[in-house]
Amino acid sequence: MQLRTWDMHRVAEYGIAAHWAYKEANKTKKTTVKVEEDKLSWLRETLEWQKDMQDPQEFLNTLKTELFEDEVYVFTRNGDIKVLPKGSTTIDFAYSIHTEIGHRMTGAKINGKMMPIITKLNNGDIVEIITTDNPKGPSRDWLKFVQSSSAKNKIQQWFKKEDREENIEKGKEAIQKEIKRIGMTENQLEKPEYINATLDRYKFANINDMYASVGFGTISAGKIISKLLYEYRKEHEEENIEQKIEELSNKKKVEPKNTKSGVIVKGIDNCLVKFSKCCNPVPGDEIIGYITKGRGVSIHRKDCVNVKDLFQEEDRIIDVEWSNTEKSSYKVDIEIHSNDREGLVADIAKAMNNSKATMLLINSKVNKERIVITEITLEVENLDELNKILKTLRKIDSVYDVRRKK
Repeated sequence: MQLRTWDMHRVAEYGIAAHWAYKEANKTKKTTVKVEEDKLSWLRETLEWQKDMQDPQEFLNTLKTELFEDEVYVFTRNGDIKVLPKGSTTIDFAYSIHTEIGHRMTGAKINGKMMPIITKLNNGDIVEIITTDNPKGPSRDWLKFVQSSSAKNKIQQWFKKEDREENIEKGKEAIQKEIKRIGMTENQLEKPEYINATLDRYKFANINDMYASVGFGTISAGKIISKLLYEYRKEHEEENIEQKIEELSNKKKVEPKNTKSGVIVKGIDNCLVKFSKCCNPVPGDEIIGYITKGRGVSIHRKDCVNVKDLFQEEDRIIDVEWSNTEKSSYKVDIEIHSNDREGLVADIAKAMNNSKATMLLINSKVNKERIVITEITLEVENLDELNKILKTLRKIDSVYDVRRKK
């Protein structure tokens, strides 16, 4: 025995187009035409995001959700109608306008008032999306609140792309580290002909695919280097490559002396060193030294905003590097931008308490647009620890930007 509602019967017997027409039959002809156009537009959009889904069952499930959900009708600031599943938020609305609007979203106004971006929409709401020119992209937490399959798919696709970029960087670093370990240089091994032969050997479409595979762990950096060395040997058959590599790897190195400051000033022993407060460098940062007048050497990050001014006095710039000292703590200032909501500061404090870092200061303020700016001063041991903390803070609900102050 099969049970159907009348709506299910119409869809089964006459198709979804007849179902839409029936639902709008009691409205004016002008409104009906408008809604039909919106539905057909939705159908075209559905066919587009279907291309991004590799799993047919996933597409079928999400399509069913779209077809049979109750709907909510909201308006853009210009009066255009957007039809969304019931329970949709301003995030769904932003992605219904354009993918980039969703990715760049930092806040939303509903009926002229600033509201949290996870606010559910009601029929007749007028919604305005606030965006930024320097987007950090969506938050993974958004997937907990969005209702439309289109918005979910666009957010998921963004993270797939983001993870790829991250793996490409990891792969690059792993290969460069391996080249350095065997005592050779990138110029020696990363010639175009060697790279092309390696891509062909492991069936990579391009060099970024190769880097991404190494970063993801599909293939080891050692295998890539092995193939590059094989190609190198063919051009340098007269050299004993293994012996050369071994000599370079085992070459006696002068170990730098450890210092209390954690920084070695090349060519100078027992030099007074202080860390610049304008950029607060930590181990792992690329650094430079500036010889001050009577106050030793000031250490700056290479990306410090004041570095350009320092280079006007090139004779005062000196090479410095981190030493292998015992673990020390270094001050860092970070800034968090987020939408206003209850419990935000408590969630930030909780995330910091779960980390190994020591939080020295936290200051939070709300501007006229209901955007919360939270400044934190903390102590970390190195750059890796700092990056883990930044990544954790970016996952907090309503947080859309976390940056290290320069």
